[in-house]
Amino acid sequence: MKKAVILAAGEGQRLRPFTVTKPKAMLSIAGKPILQYVAEALAQNGIREIIIVVGYHREQVFDYLGTGEQLGINITYVTQERQLGTAHALAQAKNVVDGGFLILPGDNLIDADTIAQFVTTHSNAVLVKTVEDPSRYGVVLTDNGLVKSIIEKPREAESNIINTGIYSFTPDFFDCIGDRLDIPDVLNNMLAKGKSFQAQETEGTWLDVVYPWDIIKLNNAVLRHSTARLGGTVEAGAFVKGMVVVGKDTFIRSNSYILGPVVIGENCDIGPNVCILPSTSIGNNVVISPFSVLENSVIGNDVNIGPASVVQDSVIDEGCVIKGHFSACSGEAELRVNDEYHLVNIGAMLGAGCRLGNSVVAQPGVIVGNHCQIQAMKLIGGKLPDRGCVF
Repeated sequence: MKKAVILAAGEGQRLRPFTVTKPKAMLSIAGKPILQYVAEALAQNGIREIIIVVGYHREQVFDYLGTGEQLGINITYVTQERQLGTAHALAQAKNVVDGGFLILPGDNLIDADTIAQFVTTHSNAVLVKTVEDPSRYGVVLTDNGLVKSIIEKPREAESNIINTGIYSFTPDFFDCIGDRLDIPDVLNNMLAKGKSFQAQETEGTWLDVVYPWDIIKLNNAVLRHSTARLGGTVEAGAFVKGMVVVGKDTFIRSNSYILGPVVIGENCDIGPNVCILPSTSIGNNVVISPFSVLENSVIGNDVNIGPASVVQDSVIDEGCVIKGHFSACSGEAELRVNDEYHLVNIGAMLGAGCRLGNSVVAQPGVIVGNHCQIQAMKLIGGKLPDRGCVF
């Protein structure tokens, strides 16, 4: 297998507000977009000719990955102007694919081991995985290692084996797409006509990000496999323990306590007297002011968090400016996404560019849209739309 197609055109509406300004595949996990992890997994398995199907906010993919030279790969871009489905997206790549090829979702967390065996296949195949809750996915029914059918999001699953969205296809797959919009529909039609597809199972990392709180889950998974690296300056009196990454030109001020796994980006100013607890990722150009505590959270680039703040189980997107004594403590909350209700333990979800005054308290599960303004000493809860104001 020499080529791979990565599908990265989708938006991810259930992940709003974080996907209003970026495609789902460009969500940052432990300092890197999900799409980069997929490309790196391919490169580590010797696949360096990669076609990326882009669409929604495609300019962000262009700007970040470019030609792929920095990752040691060669990227060809094709565009899906309207995001109609995975098969429709794949069809856009027909003229740039020759011979057998892999297909991977650009918005799933995949590591090199996950596809290490799969890249050696030379026939039509589906990579499958056993999960505890298959109802969120396409359930794959198999017989003697062959796919019998794929049933999308069944109410009662007959199997715990699910479709990862990773495929190996021969070029004749393009001829079978027709007017079908999704790959499982094409595949089921081909099965009905007697075509065979292998079902190859993986035990490697494969994680989907569907809801805003999934960002924290993926962040945890990546941090568990990170390698410690201190690239900045740790002042005397600061305590750094465990797997901690500190980026270039970052200062960890005296009397700060950092317990890994933690990733801190470049050009950050942390402390003094800041406590950063496990499973926290901090982007580039971030300021964490004295006496603040962060735990199990994802902080985007260019965020400024004022003194004596507490942030637990939260996601704060890029460019937020938060004054002192901010409180985003974790708790059980029932969240509605479209027509679905979920009971989760969560802190606050803040979109990009928000401005919060002093002593704001965020109730567990609050979802704040992009570029919201919240005046000092307010209690916020529920869901705030983009550019909302609380006075």
